[in-house]
Amino acid sequence: MSLRIVVTVKYVPDATGDRHFADDLTVDRDDVDGLLSELDEYAVEQALQIAENADDAEVTVLTIGPEDAKDALRKALSMGADKAIHVEDDDLHGTDAIGTSLVLAKAIEKAGYDLVVSGMASTDGTMGVVPALVAERLGVPQVTLLSEVSVEDGTVKGRRDGDAASEQLQAQLPAVVSVTDQSGEARYPSFKGIMAAKKKPVESWDLSDLDIEAEEVGLDGAFTKVEAATERPARTAGTIVKDEGEGGKQLAEFLASQKFI
Repeated sequence: MSLRIVVTVKYVPDATGDRHFADDLTVDRDDVDGLLSELDEYAVEQALQIAENADDAEVTVLTIGPEDAKDALRKALSMGADKAIHVEDDDLHGTDAIGTSLVLAKAIEKAGYDLVVSGMASTDGTMGVVPALVAERLGVPQVTLLSEVSVEDGTVKGRRDGDAASEQLQAQLPAVVSVTDQSGEARYPSFKGIMAAKKKPVESWDLSDLDIEAEEVGLDGAFTKVEAATERPARTAGTIVKDEGEGGKQLAEFLASQKFI
């Protein structure tokens, strides 16, 4: 029986772009380029390695987002994933982490799965809670923040590194895992992979396909809300200390004034 791996990925604003909030205090995604979240590339890589070491496996990448989110799916498909699912619905605008976990869990159940692989966090929200929320909704074990992961005889195993020690963890499939940026460098799509990705299937679902009501997601259904946001002040010129014999003293006084020493 084929090992069914679902990788959750996110289309995020480019961190090098000029990011800001829209009038409704959600992230304005129209004025900045988007891309596959870098931390999710590690999840795709680990899923592909697990599939390569299995007798028979299929890797599906799943994302929620607007039309442009297909770019994240194409990147994952060009890396080697077999097929993709795109959940797109105007009513999803403003959905928080809890609502996102609902949509992902419903989509994962509809797709069918043995193992769900996620990145440790998204590079825009950086909350890192969605894998655990998805596992709770699916009613399966979670083995999160792994720097090493493998699957053997229906069991997923991995190593979680902490500040003082490392843990060896395992869970019976089906299960949800998340991997860190220490799990291994993500492969770069080859020209052959990019061309092959154009022929791989991408299914498009909306909320009705998942039996989710609009009131359960979006800004109105969110459990969290941004009340106010202030733009970061423009960078000002730094303090220049000219060393004319008193440079060290001036530097120490400046550091002391900033409570660095």
